[in-house]
Amino acid sequence: QVQLVESGGGLVQDGDSLSLSCAASGRTFSDYVVAWFRQAPGKERDFVAGISRTSEITNYRDSLKGRFTISRDNAKNTVYLQLNSLKPDDTAVYYCAATRYITRWSDRRNYQYWGQGTQVTVSL
Repeated sequence: QVQLVESGGGLVQDGDSLSLSCAASGRTFSDYVVAWFRQAPGKERDFVAGISRTSEITNYRDSLKGRFTISRDNAKNTVYLQLNSLKPDDTAVYYCAATRYITRWSDRRNYQYWGQGTQVTVSL
């Protein structure tokens, strides 16, 4: 069992940056692949970025490459998502998710553990 807690969300303006954190507890964190998803009101929960167990592989939603950066610190049991050049369309609840085995990064069904989410709101 892995418990995930997101933090770092907030209300920012168009063009600002935010750094989200996903703190894990429970089993050995470095055994897990971790991803970030986001869900805007009335929309499906979409893949944002993922990172492998020891950070050698990262994967991003194509439309977000270059603005968002995922990283992890296994010593701190934490995964980060740096959000730059934020736009109103980035407004959503951001969730982190974990799985021991990944087949398809963007498939929500791959992930067994989810956090409660953190709200990011970008105003004009």
